[in-house]
Amino acid sequence: MADPKGFLTTPRETPTRRPVDVRIKDWHEVYEPQSFEHLQKQAGRCMDCGIPFCHQGCPLGNLIPEWNDLIWRGDKDSAVERLHATNNFPEFTGRLCPAPCETACVVGINADAVTIKQVELRTIEEAFADGNVKALAPDRISGKTVAVIGSGPAGLAAAQQLTRAGHTVAVYERAEKIGGLLRYGIPEFKMEKHILDRRIAQMEKEGTRFRPGVKVGEEITGSQLRTRYDAVVLAVGSTQWRDLPIPGRQSVGVYQAMEYLPWGNQEALGEITERPINVEGKHVVILGGGDTGADCLGTAIRQGAASVTQLEIMPRPSDERPASAPWPMYPMIYRVSSAHEEKDNRLFSVSTEEFLSDDNGNLRALKIVETEFKDGKFSPVEGTSREIPADFAFLAMGFTGPEKNVLLDQLEVTLDERGNIIRDDMFQSAAEGVFVAGDAGRGQSLIVWAIAEGRSAASAVDAYLTGEPSQLPAPILPTARGLIV
Repeated sequence: MADPKGFLTTPRETPTRRPVDVRIKDWHEVYEPQSFEHLQKQAGRCMDCGIPFCHQGCPLGNLIPEWNDLIWRGDKDSAVERLHATNNFPEFTGRLCPAPCETACVVGINADAVTIKQVELRTIEEAFADGNVKALAPDRISGKTVAVIGSGPAGLAAAQQLTRAGHTVAVYERAEKIGGLLRYGIPEFKMEKHILDRRIAQMEKEGTRFRPGVKVGEEITGSQLRTRYDAVVLAVGSTQWRDLPIPGRQSVGVYQAMEYLPWGNQEALGEITERPINVEGKHVVILGGGDTGADCLGTAIRQGAASVTQLEIMPRPSDERPASAPWPMYPMIYRVSSAHEEKDNRLFSVSTEEFLSDDNGNLRALKIVETEFKDGKFSPVEGTSREIPADFAFLAMGFTGPEKNVLLDQLEVTLDERGNIIRDDMFQSAAEGVFVAGDAGRGQSLIVWAIAEGRSAASAVDAYLTGEPSQLPAPILPTARGLIV
């Protein structure tokens, strides 16, 4: 193990966030640099448990005690090798994953958990800084071709694994740049896009081919894909946003979160000079208390909104782990993101009844009401209706599956009752040779699950193409036939 007494003598410390009044004036990531020596002490808190429940908490099965021990000993090269053994993109998860591994940490039973997420992030950043992240081109080319549709974390993970297995892989993306929601949904203050670009550059050196700006289903049909490629991987995500069909929904100023966030990213990168949605000096209301809502909050703050209010229909979570989610489960507790630290004006147990507009059809306020959960549903509390001013309202209420477009019809895939694409234990859809990875089949989920699904789907595709058990690891298919886990 690492430091035998580390979990007793070293308190948990996370990196310091930059001062609020400084960071809201730019789009850079919010954390201060952390010394490697400080990182080593935090890694030394790992107990190297007999049964490391952090493995259970991580869908990727990350070898957490191993790279904690290696970092504590100063062996950065071996640490990043063990990290990459299970995770293609630790620089993404280290920034964006909510760290279910930490809530499953054994130290966390009666003390503060190990800072697993930060050790992961700094391990890969040290490797990039030292030039130890190399392109891993395949030893041989199989002659088989694969089209990956979608360039989010699931699609990129599947593409990298299949490329390294020797297959010729082309990644199609309808946006003008590769990255999916990593590029257009994640604000710059959570992950600067040069982090994404350097990984894409590595994949290009390995042989993965990228086709951005292509509307699959229109510019290339499903039939053409199946003719040109030996297999197709659908990693199109769960991008069918949940709407709120209440009176006044057509008011000018009511947008979906994903109609707003991409413009914020482009502004941060200097790709646009005028804001298509300009909240400067305006009153903003965000409907939804999750990560997407917090992303809208941080973006609106940096654009100079006069006020920002975030609404959540659920009651305020408790500060402590609830009895309904005992260790090592991931608990629903009250969390303060970096954006909430900048301006926290969350209202819990409220629902929006109506969008109110002025005579010109522009949004002027929201009519909200307090709610209580009874008889299996949220019901309004009589006498609690009120108005709050709003020039803009952003709907951040989640997603309901992949977009129902012509491509799904062309490929003849089938959907379940939730709107997700049906696939079998080997990730194959109802259409022969068409596989599904990530949120498109699983439903809206975490980035760590997307990468795990991409890796597992790659194993399934490799086995399908070669007719033999795949040597590619499949972290979430422990019993699937033909795969080595």
